[in-house]
Amino acid sequence: MAHDGHDHAHDHGHSDDHGAHNHTHPPAQGPWQPPARQLARGAGAGCVLYVDAFCGAAGDMLVAALLDLGVPQEAIEGALAGLKLESHSLMVTGRSRSGIAAAHVEVIVEGRPASRTHADIRAMIEAAALPPGARTLALRAFEILAQAESEIHNMPIERVHFHEVGAVDSIVDIVAVAFALDYLGAEVVSSALPLGHGTVRAQHGVLPLPAPATVLCLRGIPTRDGGIAAELVTPTGACLLAAAAIRFGGWPAMRPIATGWGAGTKDFAERPNLLRLVLGERVTEGLQEGDVVLLETNLDDSTPEVCAHALERALDEGALDAWWAAVGMKKSRAGIVLSVLARPDMADHLARLLLTETSALGVRRQPMRRWERTREIVEVSTAYGTIRIKVGRGDDLPVNRAPELEDCRAAAKRHNVPLKDVYAAAAAAAMQLADKDQTS
Repeated sequence: MAHDGHDHAHDHGHSDDHGAHNHTHPPAQGPWQPPARQLARGAGAGCVLYVDAFCGAAGDMLVAALLDLGVPQEAIEGALAGLKLESHSLMVTGRSRSGIAAAHVEVIVEGRPASRTHADIRAMIEAAALPPGARTLALRAFEILAQAESEIHNMPIERVHFHEVGAVDSIVDIVAVAFALDYLGAEVVSSALPLGHGTVRAQHGVLPLPAPATVLCLRGIPTRDGGIAAELVTPTGACLLAAAAIRFGGWPAMRPIATGWGAGTKDFAERPNLLRLVLGERVTEGLQEGDVVLLETNLDDSTPEVCAHALERALDEGALDAWWAAVGMKKSRAGIVLSVLARPDMADHLARLLLTETSALGVRRQPMRRWERTREIVEVSTAYGTIRIKVGRGDDLPVNRAPELEDCRAAAKRHNVPLKDVYAAAAAAAMQLADKDQTS
């Protein structure tokens, strides 16, 4: 994409200026056949759309994969027509990579359009006849991209320019993807993003890969070494996923419904230059695997009261769990390890909280996967009042039932009885409810 002098990515599925040694024979190509069953608006409601970016992501690859998934081309082109952009068209062709048929998209621009500032593009999108969700997503993606460019060039965001053909490419790709995602209505989850290495030639010189704008767009997002001397994630792909995905990680628990493949232009020897989208129904029963982050810090100079307060704050702020353990530390001092389990999107916030609320000078971060049982809350009546019961079931494991401790504490205090008596009464009521469920 060409933005403020960076002409290294017109976003045709990774730059053409790098990775030439990876280019072997031109990929098989021909007409693209849209899926026989086109998706209706809202087809992804209540579903997950997984972005499997095993070979990176670019704006045009996302557009192509969404078309191949089943978003109607005429719907996307109708949304683009509302931009009143210079004369352009989407050329969709077929590609075959490792025997996989995929769509490939190229933005054809007629003439030489003028450069535009971020303010110009924002005004264009705000004035376009777009669904509110698509407009919001497109504006957010361009804001992320423009903010990255403003930091790189040390200039106000309103002065960032998107030059010539690259600007049209970027506008078309971002608005097309924003519209298609809003059209589907699915929750977007993405894999961690592989980043290439090497250099790329830009309008004003040679830049390192990953491109500076790409790195800034991906702040807070999991990335990994892609192992290829090429631009695997473009700035447009980065800002779109940063704006659209609610989390990044492994394959979500879902039942696949449809798959779409988008092809980049380059042909890599190491792996097929493809992006896969998988639309699936959320799995709401049984065991589910999810991404979590374990945060830990060792303390030998904080009081127990401070540590207890920090863990309570972490739970109040969204931690999945929090605990402490006594340890022996250097110089034979007694110490405490504070541990917090968090969803990936909450990890940075909770790490900052631990650094704020304790004397810690650092927090360790370890990504993990965990299995979770489907849980529900039921209420039972006891001599001490209504008590909530947490129930884990919906799989082939024994059903677990546990009274909510805070309910039991409150009831024990109200009735001036031992906590263990209330807990036992709630557990017995839960078992009676279970026996009734089995006989009904």
